[in-house]
Amino acid sequence: MFLLPDRNCDYCPRLKEFREENRIKFPDKFNAPVPSFGPENASLLIVGLAPGLRGANFTGRPFTGDYAGDLLYGTLLKYGLAKGEYKAAPNDGLELINARITNAVRCLPPENKPIGAEINNCRPFLSSEIENLKNLKVIMCLGLVSHNSVIKTLGGKLSAHKFGHNAVHDLNGMTVIDSYHCSRYNTNTGRLTTKMFEDVFDTIKTYL
Repeated sequence: MFLLPDRNCDYCPRLKEFREENRIKFPDKFNAPVPSFGPENASLLIVGLAPGLRGANFTGRPFTGDYAGDLLYGTLLKYGLAKGEYKAAPNDGLELINARITNAVRCLPPENKPIGAEINNCRPFLSSEIENLKNLKVIMCLGLVSHNSVIKTLGGKLSAHKFGHNAVHDLNGMTVIDSYHCSRYNTNTGRLTTKMFEDVFDTIKTYL
């Protein structure tokens, strides 16, 4: 049984206050903890940072509605891990194949920056996600926050498992593979290119 946050989750006072502010500003949007997306028999779990304001926080589906989703879903389609067409909307009919997407923090944080206590408060949901995916082999971490949260969830030491783009970590029977986050900032600055992102998926394929 997956542990899921309540729509009005109050674990993090700052995030709750921010969520309520956005419900007033954008009453027709999702504005709630964003659930995972993808089949429960997936072998690959992709863990992002947190919902974006005009992306998942608006649409209710991870990485849907912002630039990061364009690159992520486009790549998943290219590698046969999704089918259909990504149209940046939760009702576009896109389906994931053997892959599932979640976030280290389920609620939108101000300035897209959750604080340590909020990451810790949300970790039980990540832990439940990992425990209940019975066919899980590989966890892809998008960015440092995701990496740190996953390593801690798996009981590892951060000093022994340092983040690095396309770095591979074997931990308690699980393969963890890192990537720079597919954000517009990272791609605009050249920190992450499409080829670099696809290189990570080439690595993932060898472990699935």
